[in-house]
Amino acid sequence: MKRNILLNPGPATTTETVKLAQVVPDICPREAEFGALMEFVSEGLTSFVADPKDYTSVLFGGSGTAGVEAVLSSVIGEDEGILIVNNGAYGARMCQICDVYGIHYVEFKSSKIEPINLEELEACIKEHQGFVQYLAVIHNETTTGLLNELDPLAELTRKYGLTFIVDAMSSYAAIPIHMAKQNISYLVASSNKNIQGMAGVVFAICNKEKLQELKDKKKRNFYLDLYAQYEYFQKTKQLRFTPPVQTLYALKQAIIELQEETVEGRYQRYTDNWETLLEGITRLGLTYLVAKEHHSHIITTILEPDCEGYSFDGMHDYLYARGYTIYPGKIGEKNTFRIANIGALDRNDIKEFLECLEKYLIGIKFIK
Repeated sequence: MKRNILLNPGPATTTETVKLAQVVPDICPREAEFGALMEFVSEGLTSFVADPKDYTSVLFGGSGTAGVEAVLSSVIGEDEGILIVNNGAYGARMCQICDVYGIHYVEFKSSKIEPINLEELEACIKEHQGFVQYLAVIHNETTTGLLNELDPLAELTRKYGLTFIVDAMSSYAAIPIHMAKQNISYLVASSNKNIQGMAGVVFAICNKEKLQELKDKKKRNFYLDLYAQYEYFQKTKQLRFTPPVQTLYALKQAIIELQEETVEGRYQRYTDNWETLLEGITRLGLTYLVAKEHHSHIITTILEPDCEGYSFDGMHDYLYARGYTIYPGKIGEKNTFRIANIGALDRNDIKEFLECLEKYLIGIKFIK
């Protein structure tokens, strides 16, 4: 099987064993056997970040955004509000979701490349006390690779009695997270990034007590109703609607492989990849935006080469033809591209990519 090196921030490069886990006999997802598989997946996903006695994973077929939408539209009541930290495209997306549903929110705009100013954030919380009952943040903002540290935000949520919602799409299964210690009530992630499964499943890991509080809240949605999905699964061990069957078999295998590697071990491998990447792009004369001490070690935003022969499409196509997929930038005011170092990759893969990138840069006369 041809192995492509995906340097985009998900879907990520997968192992052959995860790919082959999808090749199974056809099965109706209403069978007890498949229900047992989903129960294994739900508990396995939860156990990486929380105690399954107190937390549970609610699964949906869909992209990561579907999970974020499920939480925001199911959790926040009509007379409640949420404070959203916006320091990139995905914080902005939370605001867009709230706009669509008519959810009351306060947008706290923060730098895309510098850490959150906690004093300013606390002042914003104080200003809107009584109006907001929730705080939401993107843990790893893949717009740039900036890591929003959870511990100080958790302290603010405790101090002001806020329910903490975390989009951990690009940090879950890599950066260690402890939901109870970090006061996280709802954490959203998907099957196709650091867990190293296939795209198609999103999950919200929820505090069970908080979930119960949703039972009598007025519904804003149907398919993405978080409590209805949870309640149905508890009773039947099934999802309410048809799940992505083969993707869930792959996800089970991905969970088993992460249990063997451990979250800490995976993050060390990713860090090794990231350090190799930074050394290489610096040697090639390129500049990255987020300082090392504030970086997630997962995705790096790089300024585009400033020379006449360069175009992103040209670089992308050159690398793609040689088995490497890169990603465009998402900062409107700067010309950038992004390199993720997640998935079933090691530092040798990164070194070989850098050799290929160097040949391209020589070809456009950016370097000699």
